[in-house]
Amino acid sequence: QAQLVESGGGLVQAGGSLRLSCAASGRTFSTYTVGWFRQAPGEERAFVAAISWRDSRTYYGDSVKGRFTISRDNAKNTVYLQMNSLKPEDTAIYYCAATETPIITTYRSAYGHWGPGTQVTVSS
Repeated sequence: QAQLVESGGGLVQAGGSLRLSCAASGRTFSTYTVGWFRQAPGEERAFVAAISWRDSRTYYGDSVKGRFTISRDNAKNTVYLQMNSLKPEDTAIYYCAATETPIITTYRSAYGHWGPGTQVTVSS
């Protein structure tokens, strides 16, 4: 079973960039599809991006398309989320999650492994 830990969150001004990392231990990441979700105060946890393990296809939520990029380094057992042109509305706790499903899914319930989250705050 994989244990996930996010890092790279912090405080950044609007228009800035951050790169989040999701490191896995306990099992190789290469056979998991990995997704990023985020949760702002008072809101539900929402899909951000995902990358499949079968062919490394990617998929993004509408609000981050063109600004965020998800990638993976299986040798390092790590998935990244590069976030550019950040906006105040991107402020949230960001979670990485993993599923054995070989194709991309945006459904929270499909992901059985979650990290504790990392805070991203974008100031205006």
